[in-house]
Order: sequence, then C-alpha cells, then structure tokens
Amino acid sequence: MTNASNGIQLTEQQKKNQRSRSMAIGWVLGALVVLFFVVTIVKLGPAVLNRPL
Repeated sequence: MTNASNGIQLTEQQKKNQRSRSMAIGWVLGALVVLFFVVTIVKLGPAVLNRPL
C-alpha cells in the first residue's frame, strides 16, 4: 500500500514531521549501536588488547 496507490497526499508540515521522527529514530538506533559496542568492549576488558597477532 503506497501513498500513490490510495491517493493520500501529505502536507508539507506532515512531511516535515515524518522526517523529524525518522531522524530521531535513526539517532536513537545509532546511539544504541554505540552503547552496545562500548559495553561489549568494557566487558571484554583490557586483556583483549594483549593477544598475540
């Protein structure tokens, strides 16, 4: 179901609001990725850097 098939036309304000929500969701997901990465590194500890290559 797309906007073109059912004739829904968003106003400029609705498009702006939709973009703002999408950006907020993107930032939150990015922050979660960084948080999980940091927590993983902290849990592994400094010993992970002392492994033989």
